[in-house]
Amino acid sequence: MIERRTKADILFDILRIVQQNDGKAKTTKILYGANLSYSRLKQHVNYLIENGFLQKVQKEATYFVITDKGLLFINEFRKVKRFSEAFGISI
Repeated sequence: MIERRTKADILFDILRIVQQNDGKAKTTKILYGANLSYSRLKQHVNYLIENGFLQKVQKEATYFVITDKGLLFINEFRKVKRFSEAFGISI
């Protein structure tokens, strides 16, 4: 049986992709990296922007920049994952 990703996993994936691209990424990069449809990606990115994890920048092209809050989420999420895995709990 295929395990589905939680919303937290998806948000983590989006933020991780942006972080790995020098803290900024275009929509297409995130779309392919997070393996999401465009409509689902828009929902999640809008959530991340509204809650201060990402910023949308429009210059020659539109791209997304990770904020300090987004970086903090990545670090804390990794800690929670390691902790849960240490006790054999899948989150």
